[in-house]
Amino acid sequence: MITPDILAKTGSEHGIQAGLFAWAAVARYHGFEVANLWASTGDAKVFLTSKKIGVPALEWLHAIPNGGARGDDAKSRAIRGATMKAEGVRDGVADIFLPVPKYPYHGLYIEMKTPTGQIRPSQKAFRTFALAQGYAFSFERSWRDAADLIQWYLTNDGSSWQFKDK
Repeated sequence: MITPDILAKTGSEHGIQAGLFAWAAVARYHGFEVANLWASTGDAKVFLTSKKIGVPALEWLHAIPNGGARGDDAKSRAIRGATMKAEGVRDGVADIFLPVPKYPYHGLYIEMKTPTGQIRPSQKAFRTFALAQGYAFSFERSWRDAADLIQWYLTNDGSSWQFKDK
């Protein structure tokens, strides 16, 4: 069975993000407890005992296409990049957004990075903007850390969380 750890094993930002969305899909339909158990064991039997009490807000967790190489050669990458820019893609915007307000935030942005990935100035500028507008924002370097953040955010009682900026 493909688990978030298997998806993230490549070490790429794509793999880490795919692992997070696999976990989120299970949590959406079965809840955090089942998603966490499945992710840690890989045992599909956890679904048999699930009461299917999920987390409906995760339906709207989404990725934001905002960069990266797309295409087989320089010409196709340039065409795709120009098309995306014309469609409104912006450099620096976070990779993931959860449009659910939870006091004191209006929603949650997550920028995924590999363990050694560098944070660009445009990403820092977007973080500053998002925080000033009342959104939560964090840089995460693993699917598990991002999943823990999302779970905390959605079950938050207004207590403080240490969002990552590195």
